[in-house]
Amino acid sequence: MYLRLLVILVIVFLHGHVSIIMASDPDPIQDFCIPNPKFGSIKTLAHLSILPCKNSSEATTDDFVFSGLKSSGNFTETGLSTIPVNPTVFPGLNTLGMSFVRADLKVGAINPPHFHPRATEITYVVQGSVYSGFVDSSNRVFARVIEQGEVMVFPRGLMHFQMNVGKKPAMVFGSFNSQNPGSQKIPSAIFGSGIDVELLEKAFGLSPKQIGTMRRRFDPKTLK
Repeated sequence: MYLRLLVILVIVFLHGHVSIIMASDPDPIQDFCIPNPKFGSIKTLAHLSILPCKNSSEATTDDFVFSGLKSSGNFTETGLSTIPVNPTVFPGLNTLGMSFVRADLKVGAINPPHFHPRATEITYVVQGSVYSGFVDSSNRVFARVIEQGEVMVFPRGLMHFQMNVGKKPAMVFGSFNSQNPGSQKIPSAIFGSGIDVELLEKAFGLSPKQIGTMRRRFDPKTLK
């Protein structure tokens, strides 16, 4: 009986640890891995696992410096600008298990509810006042206004959001514990993905006309 109990405990222990290991980016097996341009350039994150590293003796300081965050990017109709930084634009991050983003919000602008399936995010407010928060799996909301110099964490896989509630433009930096955190915006996932209209009618109590309006608004072909 005791042996059986011991075996069960060992299985539970190993299952928990294997799940933790598999849930994060793999550990690097060298100091760094700058993709070798001789084998092609990084176009999408899907290519990262098949591009060989260039010889470490050929690495330069420039491989580990990124200068693309000096100004904001293009703004969406919601007043949001984001510049994601991952190995596709900053090869020095490859295999290091991290990435980050600069986000600028005009006055009153929002970062719509979304989540990152593969990473926890830590957000630092560089300037402004940003109403930020997330919703846990029991639908409890954790939200407050965070000011310049403050930090908030969004646990992996949980829906979170931001809104500039200040009188000036806001800027935040987000850091992820994955080089490919993924991002799925809730409105676009629901109304811009082609889910059956009848299901949406029953789920949200909307008419076909209202759903059509929402679909046109969140159609990925028209979103910028």
